Amino acid sequence: MKSLVQCFWVLFFFAVGELIGMMIGHFLPGSVIGLILLFLALETKLIKPDKVDSVAKFLTLNMGLFFVPAGVGLITQVELIQQYWAAIVISMVVSTALVLVVVGRMQHRFERHHKGQIPNDNA
Repeated sequence: MKSLVQCFWVLFFFAVGELIGMMIGHFLPGSVIGLILLFLALETKLIKPDKVDSVAKFLTLNMGLFFVPAGVGLITQVELIQQYWAAIVISMVVSTALVLVVVGRMQHRFERHHKGQIPNDNA
């Protein structure tokens, strides 16, 4: 029964995110909106982590399976990929570099902000 309730909460936020996504014209994918809403609900303690923890762990551990349909879908679009391969590669490289820079800077700021509060394993 606990797993069913946890599935409900995950699906609830997914559905609300999809609904909001439709209302704003799919500017952001509904699944992303749902994840943001679930994160905010957990951060503001509207939902306790134990309400979704085992389902979230299961979904995270099996995340690779969710990429299989997308990969299979790419096979049907070979002509499109051949036509736009350069743009695809450039966008992949630029977006990866951008993510690395942003995450690196955020980590650097976090470490500077919390200097002295992070335990040192070398001591």
